[in-house]
This record gives sequence, C-alpha cells and structure tokens, in this order.
Amino acid sequence: MSRSFDMIASVRLIVGLEIHVELATRTKVFSRVTNPAHASVGDIAPNTLIDPVVLALPGALPVLNKEAVEMSMMVGFALNCTIADLTKWDRKSYFYPDLPKAYQISQYDLPVCFDGSVDLPAVDDKGFPDLTKPSKQIGIIRAHLEEDAGKLLHEAPGGFAIDYSIADYNRAGTPLLEIVTQPDFDNADDVVLFAKLLRNVCRFLGVSEGVMQKGHMRFEPNINCVLTLRDGHTVKTPIVEVKNLNSFKSVKGAIEFELREQPGRWVADGREFGPGTKVTRGWDDHANRTYVQREKEDAQDYRYFPDPDILTLRIDEAWKNRVRTAVPELPMQRFERYVRDASLGVKEAFALVEERDVCYFYEAIIDGMVMQGIERPRASKVAANLVLQQAFKRANEQNLLASEIGITAHEAAAIGILREQGKLGNQAVDELFDLLCTANLVQGRATDPGSAGSVPSSSQPPTTQIKDQLHTAFARVEQFAREWGLLIVRDDAAINTAIEQTIAANPKVAEDVRAGKVQAVGRLVGEVMKLAPGKGDAKTVREELLKRLTP
Repeated sequence: MSRSFDMIASVRLIVGLEIHVELATRTKVFSRVTNPAHASVGDIAPNTLIDPVVLALPGALPVLNKEAVEMSMMVGFALNCTIADLTKWDRKSYFYPDLPKAYQISQYDLPVCFDGSVDLPAVDDKGFPDLTKPSKQIGIIRAHLEEDAGKLLHEAPGGFAIDYSIADYNRAGTPLLEIVTQPDFDNADDVVLFAKLLRNVCRFLGVSEGVMQKGHMRFEPNINCVLTLRDGHTVKTPIVEVKNLNSFKSVKGAIEFELREQPGRWVADGREFGPGTKVTRGWDDHANRTYVQREKEDAQDYRYFPDPDILTLRIDEAWKNRVRTAVPELPMQRFERYVRDASLGVKEAFALVEERDVCYFYEAIIDGMVMQGIERPRASKVAANLVLQQAFKRANEQNLLASEIGITAHEAAAIGILREQGKLGNQAVDELFDLLCTANLVQGRATDPGSAGSVPSSSQPPTTQIKDQLHTAFARVEQFAREWGLLIVRDDAAINTAIEQTIAANPKVAEDVRAGKVQAVGRLVGEVMKLAPGKGDAKTVREELLKRLTP
C-alpha cells in the first residue's frame, strides 16, 4: 500500500514516563561501600567506590539496604501508591560492559510500590501550574527498587578522543528507584511539569539530591502516536523510548521531535505498534534530534527469575506507618496553600517551593513573625516579599540558594516585624537585610535553629528555646538597625502637620481619593514623606491619609 501525508487527518501524542531516581542512602543498595549519590560525596576518582559485591567477585553476596527500602516507600506514599506486603528481587539478565555481573538485580512482578496516581495541575502559557483549570490524573504503574549500572566513558578525561571505552564502576550498585507512569500524557508541557514536581517531591522527602547534571534523576519518555486516517481508520506508531535525559529542556525537545517525526516514519516504512517494534533512541542536544541506539528488548528477553541470594521481604503495617509519618507536606500542597492562604501569585508561589531549603527558610520566617503577633496571612505575604525580593537578589548575585546567603530565618522575621511596626522603611529593609547577610557570613553566625534549612514548626507550638532564640535575634537586629541609623524615629506631630499641609496643597488629588480613586493616595504619601523625612514610614502615612479622606 502506498502511503502519503495526505492520508493522515490528525495525530494524537501518547507518552508514558520512566524516571530513574538515585537514592541518597549512605551506602549502596546491596553492599556497604559508599554511595556516590549521597550528599556528603564530592568528586571521586574512578573505580574507588567498589568492593567484591559491586564487582561480582566469586563468593560475594548482596545484603539489602534497609534505608533504600524506606526511601522507596516514602516516594510510594507521596505518589499515592500501594506499598507491597511482600516484595522480592529478581535477576534481569543482559550483558553490557558497565554491568559487572552480566545481570542487574531489579524487581519484576512484586515491586515495593504499585498502583498509584497523582493529580497533575494544568499548565499555563509560561509553564507554571494553573489552579483555575481542572487537573489531570496520572497513573503510576509501579516504583521498583534496583541497582544502577556503572558508567562507560567514550572519550578520555579532558575530552580527548579514544577508540575504546573506559569503564567506571563507582556508580554500579547505587540504589535506583524506577518510577513508571501510565501512558497518560498527551503533550510535552505536562510531562515537563510532572518531572519538575517529582524532582521537588524527591528533594523534599530527602531521598535524592536531585542534581540532574550528576545523573541523580534520569527521565526516559516512551513516545508514540495515534494517527487517524482520512478513511476513519487509526494507526499506532511503534513506541520510541528516549534514554537517559537529564534536563527538562531535553525531555521537552525529545518528545516534540518524536511528535513531528513519527508520522513521517510511518509514511516511509509502514511500521505499526506491536511486539518487537519498540526502539531505543538517544538524544543529541546539539542537533536537537533523537537517534537510533538499538531495538528494544521485550520483558521475556531479560529472562527474569527470582534472585536466590536475597530473601523475600515482608513489609508489615507497623513499618508502613512509621515511614508514612516521616512524609512531610509535599511541594504541590504547599504551592496551593501559598496561593490560597497567602494570596501569592502562581509564579511567586512556585519559586518558593522549587528548593526544599528555601521553602523551609520561608516558612520559618513566617513562624517567627506569627510568634511575635503578626497574623499568619499577613506574615506569609511579608515573608514572601523578603525571600523573593531581598534574598533571591543576593542569591543570584552569589550563585547560592536564597537560604544560603548568611541571614537566619529568625533575623529575617525580625526585619519583617520591624517593617510591620513602622520602624523600617522599604529602603532601610533592603539595606538592613544586606548588612546582616554580610555580617553573618563574616562572623559565621548563620547556624542557629532559625537558619535556612531548618524544618518549619508550623504544626507544633513553639518551644521556649525557639521563643528565646527569636527574642535574641529580634533584639540583635533592632540594635543593628539603630547603630546604622536605619530605624525610623517616629514623630506623630510632625507627620500630622505634614499630612495637613499636603492635603491643603493638593486639593484635586485629595478629592480624587475621597471619590474612591484610592490609588491616587500614593502621590500624597510621597509629598508627606518629603515634608517629614525620617519621621514616619510610608505604610503608616498611607493608612492615616485614607482614614482622613475616606469614610
């Protein structure tokens, strides 16, 4: 049958996603050797994180890492999965030079986690979650625990060309959680948002550092299309699995490339979805295209069978409950709370949940302000301004996280309180924030429990120790502001006089405010501040003007 593009009436994209998450346990999944994905491990010389188990030497036997199982369970709970009562490990047989045993210890029919789902919010035109539109349910088929392979280098260190491959087994045996979704995605933007949210979930849970450049998370979309022909028939193209993508840009690029190309491949060769038709492709970031690596094996080709060296694991309800209680409020739940309760914009709220420590820093500032009598919705708004404006600006300048710039959460809370009390103007807030960051970094002071990265205590009453620490921080910040001449010396008489003079000198603007044009009050505020510099803050002046000019 001759084929042409004219035969195709429409194209529908289908994407399922496999995500490989390197778990940040202290040791590898089946041996006691150090895990390169752990936060404490820096640059390591090749083939130094190895032992007889990793290299599959005769007589070496694997022993399962309990922490890896518990981290897998935490992710399973976050994805609303069922946690298995009984789980086992299997040998997945294939030969590859970076797999020392010529098989991988993985899971086949009894994974740790299975049958989950997540509600994925809609995506706006800038790639942020859109809470005004219905969400989409993404099914989670399974999340199984296995060991990672080693790494093959096809060029010498320094980028020099070689005509052979170098095997580095440091990564071999790293605990790897493979999460497999249902093919529920129909566009690349949804896949990218899901990938970003999952990375945040894993980082919030503390199960992975999530550094994409280090391969802590690798995404493998399975992509095909349903072609509706003009005669009413439908055709499914073969599935393409794009391997080892480690950036959101490459995930989006690979999916969109395949969506463009697969209809043309069907026109050229007529191949349709079926057994033995799946193809593995790689991604060329420079050419922005995929390329064929190999024909993909089916499950039976791996010759799975239970690993005789690892016992079947029983997970009782008591163990499940212990792990379940360790799961914190997740990023998407926090995002929705910030938008709903703090009236933050979508972009601002998403920025606050992108990094776990920044999010905890933000919430610790809120808690500090609430302890000093500021209502939580107002504290949430003020804290967001401090983090997004002052902290993010300095973080970008120093290539740090906003939680690493030197100031503690208690000190930031103190600045917010002083601003709310009318003791600091906007410019003084910025200057004081900068001075404290610099002073703390020089003195190494940003180490108290109110520092960035401490888990917020919103769900529990503050302890006496925390209250004392906050009181100390507040006193220090206020003294610091006083010494630098940043505090407003409030003079109510001078402010009242300036307000009367301003209203008298600007009758048209005053009348506009009386008529309901509240935004016009800003001009009056500026005039008052000029007449009484340093005698009050703009917030208090605005409130007083509105009190006099509006019913």
